Amino acid sequence: MPNPGPSPVPSPVPAAGAGGTSALSIVLFAGGFDRVHYALVMASAAAATNRKVTLFFTGRALRALVHETEPGVLGWHDLDPADDGSTPVARDRYFATHGLATFEELLEACVAMGVTVMACEMGLRALGLPPGVSLRADVPVATGGVVTFLNHASSGAPGGGGMLFV
Repeated sequence: MPNPGPSPVPSPVPAAGAGGTSALSIVLFAGGFDRVHYALVMASAAAATNRKVTLFFTGRALRALVHETEPGVLGWHDLDPADDGSTPVARDRYFATHGLATFEELLEACVAMGVTVMACEMGLRALGLPPGVSLRADVPVATGGVVTFLNHASSGAPGGGGMLFV
């Protein structure tokens, strides 16, 4: 019997206000460049479809929000290597030369579309960063703990909306 080919793509979830989920909360824990980059892809796409989006940076992913002038920290350049073993800078350059959104383009899009960006206070301490560490000035970052994040995430949609852990 011949292969019928790929299954049809399911219908998209209706946009906010039309019965679909109206919020997406993403916990960025892993510090690998590709993971953080793709979380920004998901966040910007969700925001572009009128969903309320929250990015909660913790663990090694927090390095993406630390201002590059902090001693010993290079911001997103200091994230862990990409899945292919390349450095964050080399992977980002590959994306740029192949017509894919770069890290900065995605982060700027998230900011422009009103994505809430949160930095985990415990995560900052766990990384050994000093209290009051300088975070990126071009990204409005709210600091808070897990309880703050969970309260914020559950207030975004009936039933709490969707949550991803990266």
